Parts: sequence; C-alpha cells; structure tokens
Amino acid sequence: MSSTNSLPPKIAVLVEDHFDETEFRKFNEFFPANGYEVEYVSHLWNQKQLTFKGNDLTEEVTVTVEVNDVEPTDYKGIILIGGYATDRLRYEANPQAGQPNQAPAVQFLRKAVKAMDANQVKIGTICHSLWLFCASPDLLEDRQVTCAHNILYDVENAGGIVMFEGQETKILHIDGGLITGKHPDSVDEFMDAFLREMNTLTPRELSAVG
Repeated sequence: MSSTNSLPPKIAVLVEDHFDETEFRKFNEFFPANGYEVEYVSHLWNQKQLTFKGNDLTEEVTVTVEVNDVEPTDYKGIILIGGYATDRLRYEANPQAGQPNQAPAVQFLRKAVKAMDANQVKIGTICHSLWLFCASPDLLEDRQVTCAHNILYDVENAGGIVMFEGQETKILHIDGGLITGKHPDSVDEFMDAFLREMNTLTPRELSAVG
C-alpha cells in the first residue's frame, strides 16, 4: 500500500466568515475521532491564506486550501457549514445578466453534485447552508431536503422539496448522496448519518477519491 493510500480519507468543509461555531467544534472532534481528516476549503481571493471568524467571534479558522485548486473527488465527503458562510461563498464580484452564478464555491458545488449523483462522494448541508445550492437552483430541483425554518422559502423557491415532521422541518433527511440537517442542535444526528453514508461507498468507488 502506498503512503498516499495509507493517509486518512478527507472531508472538505466549505467555510467563510460567520460560520456556525457549534458545528465547527463538533466537526473537529467527531470526524478525526472516526478516522477522517477535516480540511477547510474556501475562495481565498488570490491570498495564500485567509482567517475566518465564527458567528460568536470566539472561534476562527485559517484556510490555506483554495476551492479552485481542488476537485470534489479529492474527498470522501463534502460538508457545507451552517451559519452565514454559504451566503458569503455564493457572492459574485461581477455578475452578468442571464449568466448562472460563477462564484468559485458554486462552480465547485456543481462538480460535487455531479460526483455525488455518480456515488463518488457524499454531500452534507446543515441549517442555513443550502443557501449555496440556492445559488444554482438546477442543483436543488426536486431533491428532498431539510433546513432551518429561516431559509425554508428560499429552498422551496429554488425547487427543493422540504420535508416536514408535524409542523416543523425534519431533524435529518437523506436523499441519495445528500444528507441534510435542520439545525446546530441536531449536529450529532447529522454527523452520525454523514459518517454512516460515507462508509457505504465501496472500495471501488473509493479509488476515485484517492
């Protein structure tokens, strides 16, 4: 076995300023404890690194991995962190009329969804992070998801099918390779499900991940 294959599989977490700090702390504890490396990825705006702060300004993460420089299949799983990070990640400096969103993170997500649908990678979203999908509605159309109540209508207007339990959106929902969680309060259930779903990838499929 080569030294590359002996490295722990990686999870990419897309991040920007105002990320959810509860999720951040939980990801950093849970996934390494279960054999996965967590790698934070963002658009760095031609900088070697950028430091992003959480919603409560008590946690920060310095990112050195440019989203333009990686492929979804470099990872076994991709998580879009909650908070307002994905709203910032979908920002375009120079949008053009009639042109689909060209933000680097959105372009990465398009490739990630294609890989997910080919069962090469799993994608997880939690709380507000479906906002990144909303920037390219074709990626969300007819997919069953859950999310924070705050963005319920954003998701429905982008074509997503929001799943309910009684009068609330579901705590957790799995639709193919897409694992969605409602809120940071349900992050433990979300992580357990995401780990379980990643572990369903077969060894042949993992060869595409590296």
